[in-house]
Amino acid sequence: MNFQQLRSVREAVRQGFNLTTVAETLHTSQPGISRQIRELEDELGLEIFVRAGKRLTGLTPAGERVLPWVERTLLDLENLHRATDDFKLGDSGLLSVAATHSQARYALPTAVHEFRSHHPRVQLQLHQGSPDQIAQMLRTGAADIGIASHALTDDPDLVALPCYRWTHSVVVPPGHALLDAPLTLERLAEHPVITYDTGLTGRGSIDDAFRRAGLNPRVVLTAMDADVIKTYVELGMGVGIIASIAFDDQRDTHLRAIEARHLFTINTTSVAVRRGGLLRGFAYAFIQTFAPHLTAEVVQRAQAAPVGTPMAPL
Repeated sequence: MNFQQLRSVREAVRQGFNLTTVAETLHTSQPGISRQIRELEDELGLEIFVRAGKRLTGLTPAGERVLPWVERTLLDLENLHRATDDFKLGDSGLLSVAATHSQARYALPTAVHEFRSHHPRVQLQLHQGSPDQIAQMLRTGAADIGIASHALTDDPDLVALPCYRWTHSVVVPPGHALLDAPLTLERLAEHPVITYDTGLTGRGSIDDAFRRAGLNPRVVLTAMDADVIKTYVELGMGVGIIASIAFDDQRDTHLRAIEARHLFTINTTSVAVRRGGLLRGFAYAFIQTFAPHLTAEVVQRAQAAPVGTPMAPL
């Protein structure tokens, strides 16, 4: 048994049993992947995969039992490499952080700047994506740390720790009618709405609020990016609903923001890492720079906790 065999099994499951994609991901040949899997099955004396001819179509019952051990063994190997790198390399290396656009654009810059000033030998990679994409990057090891407001808390392979709470604001051009009286959902629903794509930056809480009020707002445009939303509000296409942190009085001089915390549910941004994983020392330092209450001890204790252990609230 060797680690390449285990990687072939794990990647076959991750890639939906498509051996061509597995071979590309592991930088080898498809026959080589098939051979690695078959040799492991022969050594274990059982079939891990269901086959239709030469194609893999799923996991056998035995494969379902074996897969968690394969995942755990490879995670332990990655942890060993990280612990060794910490000892040999100290405060140098690569840190990969995946975040939604709103977090990368508005919440992270101060933390990134401070972290870089204290850890100049760490190369920082910042990836942007949807919460689901961030979760996938964490599961595959493409990202060490994930930052988002949704989806991460629902993944049993991840540990999501609350960082901070935030609300929405409504943005309008100067002189807009919504500035003349207290903001209500009824008044807001009278205007065309520009806001986030489904699944992003609290969009669910926006939809839920209108639904509970029996209102059906006219959403004329959606986007991943608050800056895009603000651009089209400036053009007069509608009123924007964005995260409050995405509005800056000094930069957004052509718009006005109306606090909407009384209309929509308060959201929580979380930092997520892989359950059972080990991070480099500087990765724990980055998390604490972004969220001071999340010390290395707190994060490590959460990583070691069983699935279903409640996380301490903010």
